[in-house]
Amino acid sequence: MGSSTTATERDARLVNARDHRVNPGEIAIGVIIGRTSEFFDFFVYAIASVIVFPKLVFPYLDPLTGTLWSFAIFALAFVARPVGSMLFMAIDRAHGRGAKLTLSLFLLGTSTVAIAFLPSYEQIGAAAIWLLAAARIGQGLALGGAWDGLASLLALNAPENRRGWYAMIPQLGAPIGLIVASALFAYFAGSLSAEDFFSWGWRYPFFVAFAINVVALFARLRIVVTPEYTHLFESRELQPVPVTEMLRNEGMRVVLGAFAPLASFALFHMVTVFPLSWIFLYTQDTPADFLLIEVVGAFFGLGAIIASGLIADRIGRRTLLGSCAAAIAVFSGVAPLLLNGGPLGELVFMIVGFVILGLSFGQSSGVVASGFTQRYRYTGAAITSDLAWLFGAGFAPLVALVLSANYGLFSAGAYLLSGAVCTLLALWLNKTLAK
Repeated sequence: MGSSTTATERDARLVNARDHRVNPGEIAIGVIIGRTSEFFDFFVYAIASVIVFPKLVFPYLDPLTGTLWSFAIFALAFVARPVGSMLFMAIDRAHGRGAKLTLSLFLLGTSTVAIAFLPSYEQIGAAAIWLLAAARIGQGLALGGAWDGLASLLALNAPENRRGWYAMIPQLGAPIGLIVASALFAYFAGSLSAEDFFSWGWRYPFFVAFAINVVALFARLRIVVTPEYTHLFESRELQPVPVTEMLRNEGMRVVLGAFAPLASFALFHMVTVFPLSWIFLYTQDTPADFLLIEVVGAFFGLGAIIASGLIADRIGRRTLLGSCAAAIAVFSGVAPLLLNGGPLGELVFMIVGFVILGLSFGQSSGVVASGFTQRYRYTGAAITSDLAWLFGAGFAPLVALVLSANYGLFSAGAYLLSGAVCTLLALWLNKTLAK
């Protein structure tokens, strides 16, 4: 099924015609910019869900309960994401990739900026909760629609002996987005009075998100309409198909592919969102100080993601992912002791956690895309990724905080251990994953 050409696509093709052929290096840059934009939006909301929304939207609740409700709204985006994928793939088939990407990133930017204008509970009452939930659902729908297949494009063009290196490139956006978001919040939380921060300071990162989304939109449009991408799309290598058709034919691959990176995705939130909530609620550390520790940890994670590409090409992605799942299982036992071990323990927790996360997360995109036949690769990879994030990450901060608040930090470690077990089980059941 062909796609119609939009005016935006035609403009992008004119740019490409003037600047000649887009090379793989430019594709990689576009992928990193796009993923950084998505993860910056993600982390801006995640940080605010810990240090802002419990006070702004749930001031009538105690801090723990307010944070739990904030995490419940946080999870709505992951529930909405598969719906967004199905909705925007229909737009893709009817109106083209340029229209799909433009609409999804516009919705993402608009939903994020709308949160910046969110009134407090004291101003409009319970309506503030509903507005926040609606904006969060909008973010989830948009993230589902923002799937562009560029990671698959890189993987398909990767030399046989460099698949691991190409698989890690899209994952670089996560630590970069976290570094920028954490640094922004640390600056405003550390330099403003509490009154100014809760009045206007926390809103600034949400405005920045819109500007980043504009840059990401043009970076992606420049690539998705290139002759190389168009050829792959038209040859059905990267063509969206109805989700129901894909599930009928390759549903089991979706299930196993969704559970394979579960350890990585669970650890993702266990070293980013959850520890911030624990530190904020149960220690005397300031959020600004811990956010700076997260920045340090994210730099280690960035280096580990790059290293994952080199290691995976040497020992194989499957071996690396299985080894990382085992390491995550071990880490789940010592993580509670480190997180509860004062500033030094927190720093060690973040560095070790991010190194393991980087090695594992760096190859997770290769897991969800592997195994699908040519016709269903594009749609299958998108839906599998959505479900992996939903099962592995969407409710992780909420579940971990509920468990740790009621049964201690070791129960949160047990939750992380369950993710590692799921990954090892999925790799054992499907020998073709991450080949």
